[in-house]
Amino acid sequence: MKKIVFIVILMSFGSLTIAQDFIDNALLFSRTRPSGSARIQALGGAQVSLGGDYSSALSNPAGLGMYNRSEVTFSPGLTVNDISSNYLGVKTDASKSMFVIPGLSLVYHHESGKERGFLGGSFGLSMTRTNDFNRKFNYQGTNSENSLIDYFIDDAYGIDPESMLWRQNEDPGDNFRTLTAMAFNNYLIEDFVDNTGEYAYRSVLSPLPEEPGFPAEIRTIDQEELSESKGSQYQWSISYGANFSDKFFVGAGIGIASIRYKLTQIFTESNFRYSEDPDYNPIEHYNANENYDIRGTGVNFTLGAILRPVDFLQIGASFVTPTYYRLTDTYSARITSEWNYFGDPDNSSFPPQRNVTEHFEDIPLISEYNLSTPLRVSTGVTFISKFGFITADVEFVDYSNAKYNSDIDDNFDAENNSVKAEYQSVINYRTGAEYRYKIYRVRGGFNYMADPYRQTGDVDRSVTSFSGGLGVRTKKFFADLGAVFSSTETRRSPYFSSIGVNPVVLQELKTASYILTLGFTF
Repeated sequence: MKKIVFIVILMSFGSLTIAQDFIDNALLFSRTRPSGSARIQALGGAQVSLGGDYSSALSNPAGLGMYNRSEVTFSPGLTVNDISSNYLGVKTDASKSMFVIPGLSLVYHHESGKERGFLGGSFGLSMTRTNDFNRKFNYQGTNSENSLIDYFIDDAYGIDPESMLWRQNEDPGDNFRTLTAMAFNNYLIEDFVDNTGEYAYRSVLSPLPEEPGFPAEIRTIDQEELSESKGSQYQWSISYGANFSDKFFVGAGIGIASIRYKLTQIFTESNFRYSEDPDYNPIEHYNANENYDIRGTGVNFTLGAILRPVDFLQIGASFVTPTYYRLTDTYSARITSEWNYFGDPDNSSFPPQRNVTEHFEDIPLISEYNLSTPLRVSTGVTFISKFGFITADVEFVDYSNAKYNSDIDDNFDAENNSVKAEYQSVINYRTGAEYRYKIYRVRGGFNYMADPYRQTGDVDRSVTSFSGGLGVRTKKFFADLGAVFSSTETRRSPYFSSIGVNPVVLQELKTASYILTLGFTF
């Protein structure tokens, strides 16, 4: 038998807990991928110097000045995300598909009637999907190094247990607003005072340490996590591009951006086995369930210019200010534990009990704060012939400049310093080509988004994309079909512990996006 006699009484409590991971979200909401029409996506997203497409409103509004007629477009699409996870030597695959509306647009063209100087321009109103959060993955493995329990023990050190204990009809204190406090109230950890006089914590689920005559106990646990996210980022762009003598084009626009992001994570530990006491079986399983719901709107401004010094060459540049978001973050969590309670062998009135479940109901914690994403500077060049064109872009963005603040004086210095320490500036590359034959178009493209992390370790978080597409264009109608195939790697640690080696999930994400753009000119 274990040296700690485990007798506990069933109770139920409500819970408030910690906020979302600001560091991860700073990158998640800042690292938007090239977006736009099927034509532009088939070209690898390269468009800064190209023009003549509603996507210019997002990247370089000067391109709207190249229109010679008005148009309206509609773009439906399909996105398939496949994630392969490798955890403790066990590989697990998951997939999620979504029908989406990547874009809508209206471009109104007008002419000045002049032959030189200002020749006219175009107003553009467009909606563009700039980020996709629809993901699903799961992983599982057997861990003999450590447990989420060990994280709770580390995290609770020095905290007065009275401040974590929930009592009915009383407001919870600040320390109760943690997942660790939920573990405490679910009896996953218990308090004591160590030899320094500090509050410390232990668990009946911990292995026994080495003692004279007894080796250190090895605890083996089955672990599993299920994660599913939903949502997207969109931007409404209101832009104008002007044409000067078919040689110089300038434009500006305002973007109204939105974020809708939901995430559910369920981490489960079960089948606890102990090398020195194989019959000890205090718990069937427990799981920690976290739910995030982040919503917000933001604004940015875009300026751009395109120069056509000769008919076969176009050079473009654009500047996108930081997007200033106002976000509302709703977080809820629960820990559910199913214990195998031990009775008192000397008291027949207290027999063993099994399959008793206790849990905390969700009580959301709502936070409001601001996020500014990094500015972007891009330049591009396009070479044109009667058979088509080749175009390429270079984009500069510094992800370490993402910054949080709050209107109610919450201090985000620690989070902002961590963002600066975690991320770096990068240069992204995009290139594409189009071949024209009568009314038909054939396109191909390549896109490379550099790894934004300062410390890459053994994971390459750059995103590599190959794309292609077909198009048909007449005087009154056009249709474009594009496909983009992207891949990247990432790593995830479900928790951190001072005991053993922190567990790591290595993941490979492959995304296939298909988009159809239908347009009518007038």
